[in-house]
Amino acid sequence: MTAHTKTLIRGARLLGGEPQDVLIDGETVAAVGTGLDAEGAQVIEAEGLVLLPGLVDLHTHLREPGREDSETVLTGTRAAASGGYTAVHAMANTFPVADTAGVVEQVWRLGKESGYCDVQPIGAVTVGLEGKHLAELGAMHDSAANVRVFSDDGKCVDDAVIMRRALEYVKAFDGVVAQHAQEPRLTEGAQMNEGVVSAELGLGGWPAVAEESIIARDVLLAAHVGSRVHICHLSTAGSVEIVRWAKSKGWNVTAEVTPHHLLLTDELVRTYNPVYKVNPPLRTEADVRALRAALADGTIDCVATDHAPHPHEDKDCEWPAAAMGMVGLETALSVVQQTMVDTGLLDWAGVADRMSFRPAAISGIAGQGRPVAEGEPANLTLVDPAYRGDVDPAGFASRSRNTPYEGRELPGRVTHTFLRGRATVVDGKLA
Repeated sequence: MTAHTKTLIRGARLLGGEPQDVLIDGETVAAVGTGLDAEGAQVIEAEGLVLLPGLVDLHTHLREPGREDSETVLTGTRAAASGGYTAVHAMANTFPVADTAGVVEQVWRLGKESGYCDVQPIGAVTVGLEGKHLAELGAMHDSAANVRVFSDDGKCVDDAVIMRRALEYVKAFDGVVAQHAQEPRLTEGAQMNEGVVSAELGLGGWPAVAEESIIARDVLLAAHVGSRVHICHLSTAGSVEIVRWAKSKGWNVTAEVTPHHLLLTDELVRTYNPVYKVNPPLRTEADVRALRAALADGTIDCVATDHAPHPHEDKDCEWPAAAMGMVGLETALSVVQQTMVDTGLLDWAGVADRMSFRPAAISGIAGQGRPVAEGEPANLTLVDPAYRGDVDPAGFASRSRNTPYEGRELPGRVTHTFLRGRATVVDGKLA
């Protein structure tokens, strides 16, 4: 990585607005304006580029410890930096599970050592993700990792009593429970979205109500307890309506959507290509339209990648045996540009809100999701929105290649990423 005492970004469109100069001095933004003095600074000519705050991902699978064949903290954070991220939240479904202070501190320290972006561990809600006993929530919060978000992602906390107790516990330190909404009894043997396509293909259907029923229960529980619940990878139009209703009541409910649920539909499963197998499954075109509208109007708070790397052998097999999940860190911003910006649903200021400000606020991660302003940490991302190119996973920084976008043309390219003033990506390449 490249460090400079001073860097001047000249003529970038800050949040998509008028061109401005941004001077970085050490770890902070020293000045924002026009015609700034470049003496002693490395200059980046940024005409036509959009300057955003560093992106923050609330939902990343880094796989370490235990599945380093899929990803490591180092390779995952390199992928994150390549995609414009300066902070990621590492999910707890590792081996061993991140359900103790010791494991979350290990992940946190590995993130510090990697140096490509901040890594904030997410702690498990229950011991071993088994849904039976609460994990060491207080100890994980009090650890060096300062965990404030807890999730059994990959599995649903389907026991209402356990979910209530978790919500009560985290309330003491303003924590949040992030729920993987999937009623397991309604999804036994499910392979894809339940609908016309599943019926025609003869694959087990995954009904929308399996997600919606858990969300409905959990927003009611959060309201009853007076605590915070976050809905992971919301994927159906019905889920949008439940979250919208809960927010209209003033309840403390937030939600995320993945890039792939903003773009892809269950029609792609007709190819039987396991790269499209994901949890929750790809839904219908009507669901995609509802998700985009909800992200635009703020019902859905943020975009989260659910970056889920898998080795070749776990995806390049017959559909029923394939693992669920897609990598997403390196393509997320491009997908959001295509689905939200280029369609006029969001401007670049809206992208900064949904991909930096709001996710950072939900987790409370320090120093991230801050305005690009004098005195703020220099966590920044420069994007070339005019770029168009085909996705080539061979060039990914991630250890895994299970992307649904291989060969697909996507807009936009991250040209530079700065983590506290240090360049982690320069001219589109890792520093």
